Amino acid sequence: MSRVQTAIRATYFSIIGNTCMAIIKGLAGFFGNSYALIADAIESTTDIFASLLVLFGIKYSARPADKNHPYGHGRAEPLVTFLVVGFLITSATIIAYESIINIQTPHQLPKSWTLIVLGAIIIWKEYSYRVVMRRSVQTNSSSLRADAWHHRSDAITSVAAFVGISIALFLGNGYEAADDWAALFASGFILYNSYKIFRPALGEIMDEHLYDDLIVKIRAVSLQVDGIIGTEKCFIRKAGMKYHVDLHATVNSDITVKEGHDLAHKLKDTLRERIPELGHVLIHIEPND
Repeated sequence: MSRVQTAIRATYFSIIGNTCMAIIKGLAGFFGNSYALIADAIESTTDIFASLLVLFGIKYSARPADKNHPYGHGRAEPLVTFLVVGFLITSATIIAYESIINIQTPHQLPKSWTLIVLGAIIIWKEYSYRVVMRRSVQTNSSSLRADAWHHRSDAITSVAAFVGISIALFLGNGYEAADDWAALFASGFILYNSYKIFRPALGEIMDEHLYDDLIVKIRAVSLQVDGIIGTEKCFIRKAGMKYHVDLHATVNSDITVKEGHDLAHKLKDTLRERIPELGHVLIHIEPND
């Protein structure tokens, strides 16, 4: 299965899971008198649209290079990640606002059975986080990583709701707003996670130097090519699921231009064969003296 297919399957997993969670949380929150669960349902609803955006970004960024996009369409992925972060910030703002309103409004204690629902949700969302995060690592997808963090933040808000409802039920009358305070806390955590998702995507857009481990691997593979004496500059920028490389390779100064040209092609082909996640590779030949 290709990286793109793996990422797409993980996104469909998120869409189906988030749809089921939004329905379950919404019904449990409404009938169980828990705004923390309703807030959780709101986040899961925004997660559905966010996952749809991720799906679009992955499919679009996988398009091959063309005349107007010689490096491909990979930069669409971090742009979609920014939109996903926007969804997270919006849901956090709505949850915080509604939590503050509910804290000031008298209401009934949550139903005890909502804890059972929340326990099942926490287990499922943490499992979903691990599944999608594993796929994001396999595919080098920043938008899929953002989607995984949606699941983790969802699990955290559910934990906060569990704690809040437990406090309200244990302490009884006068503590009905405990789950609303839990929802307010969860909104702050969502905002924090939004930054953690946003920062790597910004680095990708700005061609930030973030890939030291890959540079070491590229240099090691280069030295295994006959005729390559060493390497100098190595610049890497990420676009979608591929890494584009500019590499300066040192060769014997006595070889002909054609020999240098052939060596550059040999090095490029070897790098792309040994390191499949590489996309466009530009080799600049340097003499050894």
